[in-house]
Order: sequence, then C-alpha cells, then structure tokens
Amino acid sequence: MITGRKETFEMDSTLAVGFFGALFAIMNPITNLPVFLSVTDGLAPAEQRKVATKTALYCLILGASFAAVGSQTLSLFGISVDDLRVAGGLVVLMIGLNMLNGKPSTSHHGTEGERQSYPEPDTVAFYPLAFPILVGPGTITTLILYASHIHKPVDAIVYAGVFLAVLLLLFVTFWNAAAIAKRLSDNARVIMSRFMGMILSAIAISMIAAGLKVLLPGLA
Repeated sequence: MITGRKETFEMDSTLAVGFFGALFAIMNPITNLPVFLSVTDGLAPAEQRKVATKTALYCLILGASFAAVGSQTLSLFGISVDDLRVAGGLVVLMIGLNMLNGKPSTSHHGTEGERQSYPEPDTVAFYPLAFPILVGPGTITTLILYASHIHKPVDAIVYAGVFLAVLLLLFVTFWNAAAIAKRLSDNARVIMSRFMGMILSAIAISMIAAGLKVLLPGLA
C-alpha cells in the first residue's frame, strides 16, 4: 500500500513539474513584461492594472476551454494526441529556439505588420495579450497534451493547480508591471529568456520523441 502511494505521488509530482516548466516557459511573465508595457504604453497605472486583470481572466477562460475540449476537437479531425505531440513539439521547439536566439516568436507575438496594427491600449487585454501572445499555439499544445495525462481526480487537481499558479504569477507580474520594470535590468530579462528557451527546447524534444515512439515504433 505504501509503495503504491509513493508511486502515485511520484507520478503526480512528475506531471506537476513538467507541466509547470513547460507552461511557465511559454507564458513567462518576465519575458512578456516588455510586451505588456509596450501595448499598454500611455495608460495610467490604474488602467494598466485593469488590463492585467482582464488579461488573466481571458487566459483562464481560453486555457480552460482548450484543456476541456481540445482532445475532442482533435478527434473530430482524426488527429491523435501523439500526432499533436510531434506537430506541437515542433511548434514549441521553434518558440524555444527563438528565445535562445533572442528573437520573438511570430506564432505567439505576431509578424511585424501584425504588431504595428495592434489595437488601442485599453482594448489589448484579449488581443494580442491573451491571444495569441500568452495563449498561442505553444500554450494550447501544452494544455492539451498534459490534459491527456489526467486519469484520476488527483491528476485533475494537480493540473488545475499548476495552471492557476502560472496565471497567478502572470497576474501579479502584470499588476506590478511599472514597479518591476524599474527594478529589472535588461540583462536579467535576457538571461531568463535564454534559460527558459533552453528548458522549453528540451521539453519540446521530449514531446516529439514520445510521439514518434508511438507513431513509428521501429525507432524505439
């Protein structure tokens, strides 16, 4: 009985660490802080906090929706979770490599033309902040893939807890955006971005490898 509980705990903790690492790396509040400040430029601190609150709520709604119906949507198109592991892993890998090279990911941050046509500061909470910058292809892939690991109630609790923890960190960072920006050096942001890029690339490789083992068992 004790051994069984220990194995369950290890599985739950492994799920939590992997999910948190992937989700935090993609939605990273610190590396997305300059984007938040840019699209809310000109707003008073109180208005910035309203945008931060709306952004966190939109991320919660979008993320919960993709987690709840993502697998069913894939089934409608005849796409398996392992297909998504490979394709989504490639998307996440490109995001990670862009972070390592100091380049914004066009799949999350948009092209140069799209960035220039972003809406007015008071309407940016949903587009582009919540979607596609924070809840973009990489985030959606991560949410759906880790949702497929939910087999019992405790898994669902761990999953929800990790997702809410990342959103809380995001909310607190954006809520205090002006104060944090004054104290956080450019070098610190660059170092964190590079480190998260490396972590994200490693997670992406594991996603791709796990998918290929099932799709192409001869490679295992």
